[in-house]
Amino acid sequence: MSDSDKAPARRILAVIEIGSTGIRLVIAELDYQGGYKVLDRAGKQSRIGRDVFTTGMVGREAVRECMAVLSSFRELMRGYGLSPKNARVIATSALREAQNRDTFVDRVALQTGFKVEVIEDIEENHLMYLGVQHALQDERKILSRSNALILEVGGGSTEIMLLRRGRMAAAHSLRIGTVRIDEQVRGAGVSHAYLRQFLEDNVRTACDHLDSELPLDSIKTFIVIGADARLAASRIAAALPEAPAGQAPAGGDEYSVVDRSDFIAFADEAAGLSPEECVAKLRVPWADAEGIGYSLTIERLFLERTGADSVVVPNVSIREGLLLSASLGPVAGIEAEMRAQVVASAASLGRKFHYDEAHARHVADLSLAIYDALVREHGLGSRERLLLEVGGLLHDVGTFIKTSGHHKHGEYIVANSEIFGLSRADLTIVANVVRYHRKAPPASTHVNFIALPREDRVVVMKLAAIVRVADALDRGHDQRVRDVAFERREERFAIRAPGGADLSLERLSLAEKGDMFEDVFGLEPILS
Repeated sequence: MSDSDKAPARRILAVIEIGSTGIRLVIAELDYQGGYKVLDRAGKQSRIGRDVFTTGMVGREAVRECMAVLSSFRELMRGYGLSPKNARVIATSALREAQNRDTFVDRVALQTGFKVEVIEDIEENHLMYLGVQHALQDERKILSRSNALILEVGGGSTEIMLLRRGRMAAAHSLRIGTVRIDEQVRGAGVSHAYLRQFLEDNVRTACDHLDSELPLDSIKTFIVIGADARLAASRIAAALPEAPAGQAPAGGDEYSVVDRSDFIAFADEAAGLSPEECVAKLRVPWADAEGIGYSLTIERLFLERTGADSVVVPNVSIREGLLLSASLGPVAGIEAEMRAQVVASAASLGRKFHYDEAHARHVADLSLAIYDALVREHGLGSRERLLLEVGGLLHDVGTFIKTSGHHKHGEYIVANSEIFGLSRADLTIVANVVRYHRKAPPASTHVNFIALPREDRVVVMKLAAIVRVADALDRGHDQRVRDVAFERREERFAIRAPGGADLSLERLSLAEKGDMFEDVFGLEPILS
């Protein structure tokens, strides 16, 4: 057998999550086809969340405990032939907010060899989505048949995604979490009745905001991720009459489906139990018992605002999302799906600010056509192409505030928004592209541009130059310039538009806005 005929060597990967309530490890074998087989799991409770949400910092004792846990994980990994470089280690909301996170990450690297990545809330949403898609498998079509809400209540935050018939309408991270709430309650010494009102007020405010992006009563698919929801699903299933012979439970091993009324009843029961009663009756660890009532109450309150008749509980976590991300790699189908969700999320943001959707879509399409024709000149990749598409879609979003200076207003809107699948660094690039799609090019006095890394400043210049040209080609917002073709004529970039329409306005606009394109690419854009 030749080397080329051999099956690829197996790849074993470890993922570690440093969360608000615990540090957890999964070791799995990836199958190179978007799947994985779990080989081992380990976990240890952590006080990181309690420290950060009360003092703003990870305490010394919590740091020592974390080092000890990670060192034990390293020894466990060694049995599988893995070293710290074979692990992806992420930290979520608690460490994101910690004032001493940089020194914490440095200490972890020096003492254990693990490189900790403090991920953003939007990346949590991305990994959640991958996990849900995998768990639902052939039932993914339920996400496209109706509007859906995906919810995860963590120790420090609640992650939410809204999907309009399978396409991302919004993704948000709310500062509502079980550990955060528990610390607030302990500090204030409030009654159970007050706590219930506190949660209802916070969830109501969040739901009112979400309603403006997607009416919650139109949501028919309610998906909850998390250990507390899985516990509720298993207890509810155990209490139901035995299924008829030969009839498999809904979802099987990958997910569970729970009746709405049963979930609400269980949530109410758990909320009425003290931590001691939770340990005794639900048989959960003390650390979990302290937050299970808060978690299920939050999930119940969101559920009641929707029109869902049942609750879907996938057997996944952010760690499974990490494994899938590594296993899938640059798979064309998955990349296309994620790109579509990013674009859908950007379009939803544009609609929120009443943008001219036809013009925005046309400018984005023209921008992509120019980008593809300039591969040799810009030297960028697929990620930058996606950022260009988002920038083209949102270039005029600032007109919602005021037409005059709308490029600056648009920069502010994008920089302070959330778009599914885009990191904060990505959003900063897009915001700058929106800022420079018109008027003056970047200058040394523009703080938001100068603060970018040099590589990102170059990307902004290239993408903004392209959007300026595309915007000029639709100066009248009537999409007259279509089916364009491109040709290089010495130092000119000729744009040919078929048809006999009068394009005098577009030529004039291109002459005004094409200077940045010529400076960046060395080609004068002309409309022929």
